[in-house]
Amino acid sequence: MYPSLAVLAAGMFAIGTDSFVIAGILPDAADSLDVPVGTAGWLLTAYAFTYAVLGPVMAALTTRWPRRTLFLSGFAIFTAGNLVTAFVPVFGVALGSRALAGLGGAMVTPAAVAAAAALAPPERRGRAIATVMTGLSAATALGAPIGTAIGSLTGNWRATMLFVSALGTLAAVGIALLLPAIPTPPAVPLRTRLAPLADRRIGLTLLTTLLVYTGLYTVYSFIGESLDRATGGSGTTLAALLFVWGLAATVGTLASGGLIDRFGGRRIINTAITVAAVNFALLPWTSAHLPSTVAALLVWGLCGWGLLAPQTHRLITAMPTATPLLTGLASATGYVGVSAAPLVGQAGMAWFGAHWLGAVGAVFIALAIVAAEAAHAVIHRRGTDKMPAAQAQPLPTK
Repeated sequence: MYPSLAVLAAGMFAIGTDSFVIAGILPDAADSLDVPVGTAGWLLTAYAFTYAVLGPVMAALTTRWPRRTLFLSGFAIFTAGNLVTAFVPVFGVALGSRALAGLGGAMVTPAAVAAAAALAPPERRGRAIATVMTGLSAATALGAPIGTAIGSLTGNWRATMLFVSALGTLAAVGIALLLPAIPTPPAVPLRTRLAPLADRRIGLTLLTTLLVYTGLYTVYSFIGESLDRATGGSGTTLAALLFVWGLAATVGTLASGGLIDRFGGRRIINTAITVAAVNFALLPWTSAHLPSTVAALLVWGLCGWGLLAPQTHRLITAMPTATPLLTGLASATGYVGVSAAPLVGQAGMAWFGAHWLGAVGAVFIALAIVAAEAAHAVIHRRGTDKMPAAQAQPLPTK
């Protein structure tokens, strides 16, 4: 079981690296493709939006595919998209190749989480899922900084895309050699997958995620420009800052489970959102100096990633019978926010300048507090769905 989980985690590491690394090399990509930095931010949107929208669609369309075939096909598309991005000189084609890579990621991620659950016995299922999802956290702490450093040290952002392509290739080789046969899951129509959106408890909780991640990634999408006073324009310094952010994100993800059990999800959600909003509102000043930028990134990573578990916990608690569908919708909603953020950031830079993107993001994060409290009120008033005792299992805390 463990080698299989390791290769699945490696695959998630490759996909997560592709999600986060573009922001660190965006100015160089903009220069190379002869477009403004704000326009180059569409490269993030193309990947994230395709990933978000096609995740549920591809999960429905590929339900009957053998799992190894699905993974290898997904990574072939993912790697091809990144290779095209690495060599194409035309911005429009680069947008298409980023969308192609997002399609590959959309095929792999939901299936990887489901495969982890299928590979493990019931008493170890939560740990198996957490092991695979650790690949995403590791991508923030290692993948994105390494990719940014490669672009900086080589002076060529395309080398970073080759690095991501290599990660995808290695993941595919590992899956081909080490992943055992996994039973295909039962078919779930797309309409059924999207049905929970009609429930106000679910809709408002997902709206909270959408607003928070739109705000957070408004800055991250243009993090090189937002933090240029602290980095002095150095790509290696930016890579080091991304490493700090990634470490804080990993700690926030791991620590949030125990905090939920101790203090309850509502308190953790409201505290994380409030602290993140204040932190972003202060970024126009804190990002002017390296020490205060480090502190701001630590808070950002802890609060932003520490919100994932309590939000998922709220969804599953409200409708436990739809857990697999809800986790897919939660992931898709986060990436819709990530895909919208570059467009918001482009407008924010045009109106206020890159150094004020933190304040722009803080507006969206503050609105998320309203959505979170509305979700709590509806859940409190309507209650939660009851799962039959025979199906009930302890909720994961991480």
